[in-house]
Amino acid sequence: MINTHQGMIRYEGTLDPWMLSLWSTLYQINPKYFPKGPDVKISQDDLIDQPKYRILYLKQEKLESTLLTDSDIIQRARGMSPGKLYKDKSKPDCFLKMTRNEVLTKAGSTKDVRHFEFQSVSSTIEYEVGDVVELLPSQNPSAIDAFIERCDLDPESFIIVGPRETENSGVNEEMNTQLPIKLKTFVELTMDVTSASPRRYFFEVMSFYATAEHEKERLQYFASPEGRDDLYNYNQKERRSILEVLEDFPSVQISFEWLVQLVPPLKPRAFSISSSPLAHPDQVHLTVSIVSWITPYKRTRKGLCSSWLASLTPEQEVHIPVWFHKGSLPAPPQSRPLILVGPGTGCAPFRGFIAERFVQAQSIPVAPVMFFFGCRNKDTDFLYRDFWEYHTREGGMLSEEMGGGFYTAFSRDQPKKVYVQHKIREMSKKVWDLLRDGAAIYVAGSSTKMPADVMSALEEIVSEEETGGSKEEASRRLKALEKAGMYNVEAWS
Repeated sequence: MINTHQGMIRYEGTLDPWMLSLWSTLYQINPKYFPKGPDVKISQDDLIDQPKYRILYLKQEKLESTLLTDSDIIQRARGMSPGKLYKDKSKPDCFLKMTRNEVLTKAGSTKDVRHFEFQSVSSTIEYEVGDVVELLPSQNPSAIDAFIERCDLDPESFIIVGPRETENSGVNEEMNTQLPIKLKTFVELTMDVTSASPRRYFFEVMSFYATAEHEKERLQYFASPEGRDDLYNYNQKERRSILEVLEDFPSVQISFEWLVQLVPPLKPRAFSISSSPLAHPDQVHLTVSIVSWITPYKRTRKGLCSSWLASLTPEQEVHIPVWFHKGSLPAPPQSRPLILVGPGTGCAPFRGFIAERFVQAQSIPVAPVMFFFGCRNKDTDFLYRDFWEYHTREGGMLSEEMGGGFYTAFSRDQPKKVYVQHKIREMSKKVWDLLRDGAAIYVAGSSTKMPADVMSALEEIVSEEETGGSKEEASRRLKALEKAGMYNVEAWS
């Protein structure tokens, strides 16, 4: 996941002067087509009369009485969503039911990390180690009801959503063949009204619908270049949701067509799979850090998907729509030695790698595995401790007997911080031996400094052992490994 909060203000701060420069240049090139120069304004009628999407409302008696499955409903809703996140794959691969919700961190940890297990309730689960699963989270039902009430919408009405006809496109025939969906269901499945913050354009459109003068002025200010810093502090920094913004401006009654266009789409959340289809048939395991933070105005915020997962129990019959796809960590052949680096929740995919290789080792020869794990404190943050230590014992995939090894870096357990890159340097001889034997390198975890620090440690090892101290040549060697698919990184913020 990429943090866009700071990026948003930088993006708009750069865009505004660039747009002014563009208009000025176009005006100088051809005043005939740009007679107003950089001060050109779009009229209110041109702005508010032309949302890109339109809504068809169907009368109840005209609807076909068909029994729809959960999959049909999701496919129908997301198929007509402006977000088109799954235009060619709106139908879920399957539905999962939670069978285990276990807290991995101990009392005193600054984090709440969970181990979740799921089983299929609809069709066969198909994935490989290193794959990613995307889950479509459920939004708070009371918040959905509040949004619908605030926008004066009929939750029981049936709708079809499609692009508005234009002079070039003509009549939208596609809408005549689409099947309707209940408005409330469409909002629940496609519109992120409870967690995502709106863009600046949303405030501009709202300003045209505000009937209270003080609200109109504030919205116009937020939408202006001069107001971008205050908008950032009000909106992105506080992570205000669409619902909260609308509640802050009660005189605004914006049309549903504009809402469909401007409300951020409800995005599936992607997680590295921490299980193996060989070791855990018909199961999917995830390792999830439950996201929670305090805003500058002391408001508690929680991640939509992670907090929702944490609230579920195996006793509940909640069917979660999911999609499987390849991530950045291709499944390795069992004959390939592995050097794995996964601090924190970055260990998730490697739990699957090691579990799978252990099953393979029961019938065929397998190559050794080195794994570097890091966390803050051994006593509170040592995720899957029993699992790793089991595999360090005789016959385990991380045992010396199997040619592997397990190396830990507990950064806060001593005055001087120790990270995974320090442990890699300590084990430079063994790392180099595995690299000479054709080992593949896999790195997963935080995208801040860790991947670059790990790369730097490996460059040092290669330069000392192979390139006569040349860091440049070592860097080229590692880049060649990347190009060959032998150096893989999966990082998130």
